[in-house]
Amino acid sequence: QVQLVESGGGLVPPGGSLRLSCEASGTIPGFNTWGWYRQVSGHARELVATISSDGTLNSAASVKGRFAISRDDAENSVSLQLDRLKPEDTAVYYCNVYVPNTRRNYWGQGTQVTVSS
Repeated sequence: QVQLVESGGGLVPPGGSLRLSCEASGTIPGFNTWGWYRQVSGHARELVATISSDGTLNSAASVKGRFAISRDDAENSVSLQLDRLKPEDTAVYYCNVYVPNTRRNYWGQGTQVTVSS
């Protein structure tokens, strides 16, 4: 069973930066896609950015040029660098891994990011 643990959330002023990390316990087999999603209370969870085993990147238009996702397969982890943060980036951020071969989706517990002065 794969478990994901996020870290790095917190309170930051507008224009500031944070780095979120997510580490998986257990082996993630084969081709997979790591991703970060976020959710504001009362709203649907939305995609922030994903990165696949072949390096394919995808990100929301609202974060392009400000957020960067990266993965470390040796460490079984993914990171999200958040720069030039805005108040509207405030949300709970969730780490995710999707394995197409098994159609399994794994989620972390979420980490709060609050952008406020």
